[in-house]
Amino acid sequence: MYLQGLLLGVGQLSPAIRKPSFVLVCLLLAAPAWAEWLSDEQEKMGTRVEVQLWAADRSEGLRLLERSMAEFDRIENLMSTYIPESEISRVNRLAYQEPQAISAELYSLIEIALRVSEMTDGAFDITYDSVGVLYDFRKRRKPSSMEIQDQLQSIGYRLVVLDEISRTVKFTDPGVRINLGGIAKGYAVEQVIKLLAKSGIEHALATAGGDTRLLGDRIGKPWIVGIRDPNKSNAVFTRLALQDEAISTSGDYERYFIEDGKRYHHILRPADGLPVEGVRSVTVIGTDGTYTDALSTSLFVMGPEKGLTLIESLPDYEAVIITDEQLFYSAGLNPG
Repeated sequence: MYLQGLLLGVGQLSPAIRKPSFVLVCLLLAAPAWAEWLSDEQEKMGTRVEVQLWAADRSEGLRLLERSMAEFDRIENLMSTYIPESEISRVNRLAYQEPQAISAELYSLIEIALRVSEMTDGAFDITYDSVGVLYDFRKRRKPSSMEIQDQLQSIGYRLVVLDEISRTVKFTDPGVRINLGGIAKGYAVEQVIKLLAKSGIEHALATAGGDTRLLGDRIGKPWIVGIRDPNKSNAVFTRLALQDEAISTSGDYERYFIEDGKRYHHILRPADGLPVEGVRSVTVIGTDGTYTDALSTSLFVMGPEKGLTLIESLPDYEAVIITDEQLFYSAGLNPG
């Protein structure tokens, strides 16, 4: 892992305002006339996605930006529960009735998700949506205790059964719903960067909400990534200097509402279907965006002690955890 200039400019915590989960600070460098940075931003996957790349040929660079955005669309059309015709929506409708044959790509991602569930003792669980679907953060709706209790038996990653030979997925409880929202954006930025690398690009960035994948450096210097202050609009809590890395941030300020002084947000504990309390944001840095995405959610649910114990067991990954009152970071980010 390439990591330098760590934990620069640690900020102070203050009242929360909903904003993207991190701020990306790009270094401005002189560029030769024959090459340039090209970029595009669009609304996709329920968030803002962005691709930047360094191209020697402008027309080829623009074509690759178009292909990158098409790749985001392709993955969303495959894995979004908000698209009735998506493969995952079909699985949610029919996988209890009979095993559902699925694409190799979706099978692989579900398999990774279940592997992370095992690794985290269920802190990461794609069946959380069996209760998660009862929340509506735009309408400020939360389920009642009885509604949650009625659905809790449908949360549990072991209720999802994969068959490698037939490449099928089966649910063993009628109320199970799966949602890849905690892993699909990280997977998407990883796939976009792979597409660009195979096309000869050596310096690029792909972002989807709180997930970013970096290809190479920013022409001789690292990318500077700022982790936002979970309590302050447009404020950077700390900065990291990175290259050829993935970085994912999960925060309680992404989708939430406050009622009677209590914050209700989208990161739920699979054990009881309630929003996690005490943790404000988790950032994970590592070699693969699919895993940094899943791990940032996992550590948020696990909390600092168990979360850091897990991350210390993974040599290619580091973490920064911000709670209500304290900052925690893994050993590889120790500024001393």
